Amino acid sequence: MSASTAGPLPACLRHSPVEVLFGPGTVAQLTPQTARFGQRVLLVTDGGLVGCGHAERAVASLRAAKLDVAVFDGSDENPTTEHVDRGLKIARAHRPEVIIGFGGGSPMDCAKGINILLTHEGTIRDYWGVNKTSHPLLPMIAVPTTSGTGSEAQSFALISDSETHAKMACGDRRLPAEGGLRPHVAILDPDLTATVPAGVRAATAVDALTHAIETAGTRVRNEISAALSREAWDLLSQLLPASLEGDAEARAGMQLGAHLAGAAIEQSMLGAAHAMANPLTARYGMTHGHAVGLMLPPVMQFNTEGGKHPYEALGLTADELIERFIELRALAGLPEILRDTDIPEADLPELAELASQQWTAQFNPRPVQAADLLRLYRAVW
Repeated sequence: MSASTAGPLPACLRHSPVEVLFGPGTVAQLTPQTARFGQRVLLVTDGGLVGCGHAERAVASLRAAKLDVAVFDGSDENPTTEHVDRGLKIARAHRPEVIIGFGGGSPMDCAKGINILLTHEGTIRDYWGVNKTSHPLLPMIAVPTTSGTGSEAQSFALISDSETHAKMACGDRRLPAEGGLRPHVAILDPDLTATVPAGVRAATAVDALTHAIETAGTRVRNEISAALSREAWDLLSQLLPASLEGDAEARAGMQLGAHLAGAAIEQSMLGAAHAMANPLTARYGMTHGHAVGLMLPPVMQFNTEGGKHPYEALGLTADELIERFIELRALAGLPEILRDTDIPEADLPELAELASQQWTAQFNPRPVQAADLLRLYRAVW
């Protein structure tokens, strides 16, 4: 864990094996950090980051240091097997020694998917699940440019099957030094979030909030995850309003909060709200923050029925927590009912069945079956 130009990092991050550089201007460390791992580099990003100049400046810095860089800028929101396959062609031709995921969760997940297939045979479908990889993966550096997914702290890639629309979680829980999927280094530079469009900023902020809440309540939660979840919630819930206005200090805090929530996922996983959101994003292309923001309130109400409170680590009563989340979601301007997203009511039973098959459903603090999930979808219809 590295010292931060924005102040000391929270003590709970000492449990993460990802080396974190945090603070304004830390993207300048990308080149020396990359050179630690090799000379041949694949940078995975998207067209938006190229358009605003962030990716081009990063590439120019790497090349000025005589690093041999290939760029795949074809990642897109909710990356699919097609995106991974297109990036894999560039990777195989370039033969990188290190991979950089530069952007939001989508480029980082796409970079992880490329990494798996560059070092293994088969298709990404073969690695759906946990620890199905057998060889060491290439070192990765993650540079998040949004404050949402926390993918830079995680050992999973979320890739949608372009044929079946299933959202596949492909995980390798080995430590970075052992060749696992978690990045060796995460560079959290809040300056990179200054150009994020308002709608993206709002959706990613709500996504990060849902991570802080769900990780606090899963059935496998522990003391470490509770500390990470609480620290993330405190930052995100307090700073979200100012961050939506573009306040620089608030944006920095949101980026750190999203990373803390991502680290909490590594310890505690997620629950039914994410299980229900994944079919909405994979099948209908709904923005992930919108989907999980819609589904979390009914899931929290379900999990706290009968006076239970799995989220007590966050320091609020169950009713207070639900009310506060709904208030912040409204402030962000995200959808509040499912019918406003043009998803047919007739599709709800199929969505419930798909959600019941999602890996995160098993970590929900209260057991859920397809019938329960259908009731929850209808609660926000």
